[in-house]
Parts: sequence; C-alpha cells; structure tokens
Amino acid sequence: MFVPDIAPRSLLYVPASNARALEKAPGLKADMIIIDLEDAVPQERKREARTAMRAAVEAGFAGKRVAVRINGTGSAHQAEDIAAIAGLALDALVLPKVERPADLDPLRGCGLPLFAMIETPAAIYAARDIAADPAVRALIAGLNDLAHELRLPDAMDRGAMSHAIQAIVLAARAGGVWGFDGVYNAIDDAAGFAAEAAEGRRLGFDGKTLIHPSQVEPCNSAFAPNAREIAEAEALVAAATGGAQRHAGRMIEDMHVAAARALLERARR
Repeated sequence: MFVPDIAPRSLLYVPASNARALEKAPGLKADMIIIDLEDAVPQERKREARTAMRAAVEAGFAGKRVAVRINGTGSAHQAEDIAAIAGLALDALVLPKVERPADLDPLRGCGLPLFAMIETPAAIYAARDIAADPAVRALIAGLNDLAHELRLPDAMDRGAMSHAIQAIVLAARAGGVWGFDGVYNAIDDAAGFAAEAAEGRRLGFDGKTLIHPSQVEPCNSAFAPNAREIAEAEALVAAATGGAQRHAGRMIEDMHVAAARALLERARR
C-alpha cells in the first residue's frame, strides 16, 4: 500500500527469474519489494521473468509496497517490460540509467510514480532536472554503475564518490522527492552494512536499496528514529514556547520543533 508522505526505509531487489526469492518476499519485513527485470535477470530469461513477475504481483504481497524495475530506455527489452506491467496494481516503477528527463518519456502514460536511478556522471549533472520532473517520485543512487563509469579502482570506496552521492541527495531535496541510497554488495559483512546504512541516513537519504534479505532488518533499524532521538524530540516539543529559545544547552526555533514533530510522526507510523 503506497503511503505518499512516508518513504520506505528498505527497498529489496528480488530477481523476477528467481522463483524461490519471489516466494519468500511476501514474508520479509522490507518496506518495498522491487521485482527486478533488469540486471538481475540473464538475457535469455527475460521473457520467463516477465511472466513470473506478473504472477507474483497478481498473487499479492500482503500489503507491502511493490515496484518493478524494468530495463532502461533504449534497451531492446523495455517495450516488452512495459507491456508486461499493464493492468498490474503497482506502487511505482524503477527506471535504470536515467540521464535526462527525456529518458522518462516511454513511461509517462503508465500513471505510476517513477523512481529514477542515477548511475552515470551525466545523470549526476542532470539529477536536479530529473528530480524536478512531475513524473518522478524518487531518485535512487546506482553506485555500482557509477563507480564503474568513474573507473574507480575500488567500487566500495564511497569516499571517492562523496560529491556525487551528496549531489543525488541535494537534487532529491530540491525536487521535493525521496532519495534512496545504493546497495551494499558484501552480503556477509553485517558490520559493514550497518555502518554504510547509518552513514546513508546521516547523509540525508530516506532509505536504502538492498540485495539480500539479511539486510532488511538492519536497514529498517538504521533508518528509523531510535529511542534516544525519540526522547529528545519529545522533550524539545514539550519545551517549545514559540520563536527562538534556549533548550538543553542549545538554541532552538520553530524549524527545530517542526523537525522534531516530523521525527515523532515517522516513528509512530
């Protein structure tokens, strides 16, 4: 069920060609399931994947938000992907490799919110225009492809992409849309994932895309207000009298009160 004002924290990619993964997905605690028709599906299994995707969506996902990642604009597979989603009750479409607003054109008539993946240097420079497009509801940082395009020797080195990552967050905020962090590839590195998810929230992302079920609950925890934040927000709201004032050793004003109330509402929901 799509909740327009509350961003999903955890967005789990599920390959449409993996029957077992599709079967398990409804029982996971991910806020959104993204059924993948793109990179996770081998070329020779695209047709089979579309059929499985339709069957899974029609069977339902127990009230979860569900999106489909189709193949990118210019791909030989995109037209068949678009035909395959016709009539399905989806919450969003994920479009990879968006480099300009015109790349969204084939999907403008679908009536669904679009999550645009920012994966190339050209996309970083166009991110503000993409986020401002009325069809777009979110930007997703596609950091694997971006690291490849930048020719980075270590694709896990987020420090080398810090400017690009912050540009995605800035574009999302300027456009009034959600921003989601990229995937963490080392699925057996729980500590590394937790650290990256915490960093993503600190940088301003609303949630994170995931590639393995083991990442779901740590992601939900990282992007949810913790007990300390909730207690501090409650105290700030209770103490606020309007305008600028001193509270807990710092100056607060109406902006801080609004932020505290938003955090409490997110925690409640």
